[in-house]
Amino acid sequence: MRSIQTFAGSVLAQIVRRQAPSAGRTNFAWQLAVGPALARATSVALEGTVLTVHSTDPRWLKEIDRAASVILPKLQQLLGDDQITKIRTRS
Repeated sequence: MRSIQTFAGSVLAQIVRRQAPSAGRTNFAWQLAVGPALARATSVALEGTVLTVHSTDPRWLKEIDRAASVILPKLQQLLGDDQITKIRTRS
């Protein structure tokens, strides 16, 4: 038996992956992966397979660097392993 959280997450990932690649899809996946507070403090752009995260506050970027090993698999589940391979931070 699967938990509702696991089931809902996999269904949502399938829906997101079916959408055409776009800035909106990337932003939506970012918000799901990091939560609304961090999403509001940052902006993202997918350049090839590298997600570049911008923030005017270097403290947020430091937190993203620390949590990249947790965030990246969440994004890969939502967007696909071949769609994102690395997270890079920029101020």
